[in-house]
Formats: sequence, C-alpha cells, structure tokens
Amino acid sequence: MELVRLFDNSSHGGFALSPDIDRVLKVVRTHLRMDVSFVSRFEGRERVIGRVDAEAAAPIAPGDRGHESETYCGHIVSGQLPELIRDTAQVPGTACLSATGELGIGAHVGVPLVLSDGSVYGTFCCFRYTPDLTLSERDVETMRAFADLIAHRIEREEEERRESEAKRRRINEVLAAGGPAIVYQPIVMLDDLRVVGAEALARFSQEPRRTPDRWFGEAAEVGLGTELELAAIRNAIEGFRPFWREWPFQLGVNCSAQVVTDGGLEAILREAPSDRIVLELTEHDKVEDYWLLNEALDPLRALGVRIAVDDAGSGYASMRHILTTRPNIIKLDISLTKDIDRDPMRRALIAALNTFADGFDGRLVAEGVETERELETLRELKVQAAQGYHIGRPMAAGEFRRFLAQR
Repeated sequence: MELVRLFDNSSHGGFALSPDIDRVLKVVRTHLRMDVSFVSRFEGRERVIGRVDAEAAAPIAPGDRGHESETYCGHIVSGQLPELIRDTAQVPGTACLSATGELGIGAHVGVPLVLSDGSVYGTFCCFRYTPDLTLSERDVETMRAFADLIAHRIEREEEERRESEAKRRRINEVLAAGGPAIVYQPIVMLDDLRVVGAEALARFSQEPRRTPDRWFGEAAEVGLGTELELAAIRNAIEGFRPFWREWPFQLGVNCSAQVVTDGGLEAILREAPSDRIVLELTEHDKVEDYWLLNEALDPLRALGVRIAVDDAGSGYASMRHILTTRPNIIKLDISLTKDIDRDPMRRALIAALNTFADGFDGRLVAEGVETERELETLRELKVQAAQGYHIGRPMAAGEFRRFLAQR
C-alpha cells in the first residue's frame, strides 16, 4: 500500500484532527488498559505523531518525528512487526528499535489507517509500559474498527480543508484583482421619478459564476467576509465620486452587522461625503448583539451616514431589526412589492409600514419594482422612493451616466 501525506504541518509541528478522534483515542486506550494511544501519519519517509492520549504524562507529543525504519509504526505497516505484541521482549525485531527503551514499551497494538483509495495515511497505536499477555486478536479487531472510523474522519476533514483552501484562494484572487466590480441601480422619487441616488451592488466575473450572495457567504466561511465587504464598499464609493461632483445623490452600500461591529468601516466612510451615504444593513443574518451593533452605528450616524434596513420582509426578524437599529430608511423587499397592484394584503401591509415610518420621520423605499402598475400602486400608497428593473437595471458607472443623460 502506498504511503501518502495528506496534511501540511501546523505551526506546532503536528496536524489538525477532530476532537472526535481525541475521544476515540481515550475510549480505546481505556478499554484495552493501555498507558498511551496515538494517531500518526507518514510524511515522506518519516512518521509524524498527531493526537496523543495518555493516563499520565506521555513520552511522546504531537509533532514528534522519526524515520519510519526506526519506528513501530513503519515496521507494522511494512510487515516487519506484528500488529499485536503482548510482550516486546518476546518479539524479535523490537530490541533493535530505540523506541522500545526510550518510550518504555512493554506491550504494543498498532494498525494501519487505510484510506478509501487503499493508501496508508499512518497508524493508530496503543502501548503500555509493561507486558500484557491478556491482549488478543479481538483487541486488534477493535483497533481496526476504530481505525476505519478515524480514517473516514481524516478523509472528510481533508476534503473540508481542500474546499476551504479553494474558497480562500478564490476570494483572495478577487481581492488581488481589485474586486469586486460595482454596478449601480438608480433610485427615484415616486412623485416625479427624479433620480435621487443609487444602490451599489457587487458583481463577480471570476469563476465559478454564481450570485454575489454566494461569494460573500463563502468569504464569511473562510474568515474573509469583512475584508470582501469593505473592498466592495470602498470600490462603490470610489466609483461614485464623479457623480457626487455633479449631483447631490445618495449612495446606498450594503453592509452586514458583522462588518459594522468588526471595525474598519468608519475609516472608509470618513474619506467619503458621509452625509450622502446610506448604509444598508442586510437583514438575512442573525444579529447576535444589537447593543454592540448600535454602539458601532452611533459614530457613523454622527458622521451624517443614514441607516437603512435592507430587504425588509425577506428575513425572520424584520420588525426586531427595524425597532432595534432605528433606521432612517426601510427598504421593502421584492417579496412585498411584487404584484402589489393585485394583492390587497400586500397593499395593506405597506400602507401600515408607511404610517409606521411616518411616526419616526422615516422613509420607505420599494425594491424590485418591475411593472408600471406596481409603480403606480406604490405611488398611490405614498411610498416615497423606489428602484427596480422597471426603473433601471443595475449598470456600470458609464452606463449609469448615460441613463442620467437620457432623463
């Protein structure tokens, strides 16, 4: 069977394995009345100790290395030593191994960790400091059964590690290329269809092609969510500066609560005409600490930044999100505006939300307006502003300028 290396070294010279494996080591060691149990892997011609469980201080530690020719692990896999050794003094071949004396091995049980492709990852071993003549082939079978479970877990973790590295690599490639790209969707006042601003939306041209929310979700999974969101906000602001020189437009930028509380956002907004920024808090993610969020929003409000709750109605905590963040603007999700001209319940709900917003001098912006009838109905309901494909699709800066010239 081929010896393979699956994991890179950790900063401590060992390798990462699930806490589940720690439990297996302890259970098997205790069941077999052994002093030490451990998992190893083969890296080239070396055996590297991974997880270790021991009753007291162990003579081995994660990251310990030894040439396979000098270890029990290497000799067991090569067939030079049996998997079951009740008394090392009675087995030819153990005396020449320095580990016998250095570790004080009196009895040893070890089995290969065989992956699904037939390759050997390493070994699962137990030893005690004194011989144990009661050890049996049944104990070896127990070790093999648990070794199969450990090997399966290792393969699953390696697959997860590869996927995580691929995600991190994709996000870093976007950031290195100066991405994400930004498009702008116009927002108009419904009374006269005058353009008053735009919402900045991120776009990704890199492979694999998928929706922006999946890119941001993937970035968050690998710890790059804040970095990617801040890059999008930075790019949105820089791309909109030429418009601010000609029009007093508002620019909506999407932002998660996590990014607000992580820090870094205030510095970016201080370099922008902050009184023309609308910070659109996405409503899809659960907010763990509203007090902390509002503490982070206060200095942004002091800069003149307006706060909006984005996609209101699409998540599970819309009203709590609105009540606790005290937004200036409530952006109605397309799920509320779609077919509003034909749905009396939607009309009643938006009318109630409009009355609610009036109570704190807030404003409603309807998203996802796709027909003239929807637009007219929203106007009749006295919703102040709207955006959607019927008004203008998201467009690059150059196209947005041409859109403005035609109005």
